[in-house]
Amino acid sequence: MNNFDLVVRNGQVITSNGMARGDVAVLDSTIVELGARIAGSGATEVEATNLYVFPGGIDPHVHFQEPGHTEWEGFATGSQALAAGGMTLVFDMPLDCRPPTIDGESFDRKLAAVQASSLVDFAFWGGLIPGNLDRMEELAARGVIGFKAFMANGTEDFPAVDDLTLYQGMRRCAELGCLMAVHAENEQITTRLAEQATAAGRTGPRDFLASRPAVAENEAISRALLFAEEAKCPLHIVHVTTGKGVALVAAAHARGVNVSCETCPQYLVLAEDDIDDLGVLGKCSPPLRPAAEPARLWEYIRDGVLGIVASDHSACTADGDTGTNFFAFMGGISGCQSTRPLLLEHGYAQRGISLPTIAAITATTAARRFNIPAKGEIAVGYDADLALVDVGEQSILQATDLLYRHKRSAYVGKAMRGRIVRTYVRGTAVYADRRVVSPPIGRLVTPRDTHARG
Repeated sequence: MNNFDLVVRNGQVITSNGMARGDVAVLDSTIVELGARIAGSGATEVEATNLYVFPGGIDPHVHFQEPGHTEWEGFATGSQALAAGGMTLVFDMPLDCRPPTIDGESFDRKLAAVQASSLVDFAFWGGLIPGNLDRMEELAARGVIGFKAFMANGTEDFPAVDDLTLYQGMRRCAELGCLMAVHAENEQITTRLAEQATAAGRTGPRDFLASRPAVAENEAISRALLFAEEAKCPLHIVHVTTGKGVALVAAAHARGVNVSCETCPQYLVLAEDDIDDLGVLGKCSPPLRPAAEPARLWEYIRDGVLGIVASDHSACTADGDTGTNFFAFMGGISGCQSTRPLLLEHGYAQRGISLPTIAAITATTAARRFNIPAKGEIAVGYDADLALVDVGEQSILQATDLLYRHKRSAYVGKAMRGRIVRTYVRGTAVYADRRVVSPPIGRLVTPRDTHARG
């Protein structure tokens, strides 16, 4: 008689308390015992002597474009790529799908599509746009992670918010017990600079970078912080690119504002000079910054100030690659498969960032910040979301390694560390031996009732 469904034996188990060699026992999709030499047996036993056992990763910021634009990505391919990168839970943004997730009906349509195709567990952001303040309650009732708003340069069906809409949306979030996330850039600065550049025929990659300066981002962060403080609204700043941006968030948090922020791998391992070689593969908003900024961001990670790294995965297709107007290219960094391998190479191997810190910035902190129960940690009572990693193995990413719909990424040719040997979602192996080994089993995950945690 087996005591457990699964036992992972003799791995270096990474928990929120540190790291120790031991076993992980799983029953009914839940971690039920941790420790050295767990007695009893499992229906499946996995020897992990030479492996590190990470909590399954959480990527709180992707654009999988489902429903409506699965020709760009979709959950079938996007979630497989996540599993190949040791990730087990993903939060999808409300734009780039059709329709955008801005009311209850669009949430329901998205859920129906994703339930049939996601290999990993998933959650949805709701959207705040001009005109949908009265639909926020529908989304909150369905369990969105929070509400995402653009402060600049939205899309045709997901326009940027004006200041009044943003402030009113924050007040409504506070009433609903929800969190607001913002893409922080100053609309007037970015739009006017882009107009001036294109009018003068300056339409190359460097001209695009110059049209979205750091001051536009930092001003918008400051404005969002002011609104959130006045509205008493929990706030999350997505894809912060500069040390000054993180410092603004940290200072606000120190004075009592309920705020957090994330950065992305592209802002940690790439810099503006890389745009010359990458071209459209390196186009993102906010853009790549000077080489001094990644170093500052790494120091904030080391110091525990910057606690979340998200991929901001956006399908990098060949659409719009022709011509010379860089402003017109689709852009987007395809990267959700590479987040942990990049951090293990550039953070752990090159900078000595501890493995528990890598686990925290890719799982634990996000679960705590967004109030996701039983996720993001290896602990008794938590879902058995696990990634078994050979941290000693280094490789160079090849396009053929990618599981995205489009085998393109700014990280092709870059050094990666940590082969993902197996990925488990709630105790079920979904990725092993460099291939997907399970049908879609992803489930909708929703936060607790309040975002009170600071």
